[in-house]
Amino acid sequence: MGHHFELQKDIELAATPEEVWDAIATGPGIDSWFMGRSEVEPREGGRTRFTMAGQTEEATVTSWEPGKRFAYRSDPGPDGTFMALEYLIEGRDQGSTVLRMVQSGVLGDNWETEYEAMKVGWDMYLGTLAAYVAHFAGRSGAPVAAFRPGAGTPDQVWAAVAGAFGISGPVAEGQRARLTVDGLPPIDGVVDLAGLPTYFGVRTDDALYRFLHSGTDRGNVLVLGHHLFAADQDPARAEQAWQAWVDNLAIG
Repeated sequence: MGHHFELQKDIELAATPEEVWDAIATGPGIDSWFMGRSEVEPREGGRTRFTMAGQTEEATVTSWEPGKRFAYRSDPGPDGTFMALEYLIEGRDQGSTVLRMVQSGVLGDNWETEYEAMKVGWDMYLGTLAAYVAHFAGRSGAPVAAFRPGAGTPDQVWAAVAGAFGISGPVAEGQRARLTVDGLPPIDGVVDLAGLPTYFGVRTDDALYRFLHSGTDRGNVLVLGHHLFAADQDPARAEQAWQAWVDNLAIG
């Protein structure tokens, strides 16, 4: 039996309402901070498409007020489940913006686990949105994803990931982070998200690197969701290199 839910998050962003709108209501903008790849038909009644791991989900735009409000609702599943997402934009002084995100709908039988995963996951994605509009506004990022199911417990996974970046002891925002991935340029950046035991992020001059642990109840999956902004980027090559890296990461 389906379970109705609503989840709300507010965040203040160092960007104008117009910059925030471009980030949340256009395909290239969404690709620069959210998972997967997105397409948006820019009108009320238009369609959105979200593709990840070879699967595409579609939704209908239910509100289109540029610079103010953007909302869409997914097509219902055979069991009545659906997702609706609404963004409300409010400009503030000094060019900042408050963004309110409201997600609602109907979840399936395992709704409690799904709800908790979404609640924490949104903290990472909105943190990534804040980093995008603050450091890469006006640029489009190419999303790069990799997955390792059954990677290990959160403690095991984060010890391995942090160690690979040369970090020992507690992980904190502001720490230097360096990593070499075979076939890619060296990474030299700073920890900008430290939401352990669920997520971890590193920002460099030309990329946002994001690592997410699904939790034990969801298969101990280590998910990599990066966004590359370099002019000479090769997303397909980078995705292959990151998948090989995560497959071979020593965890345990």
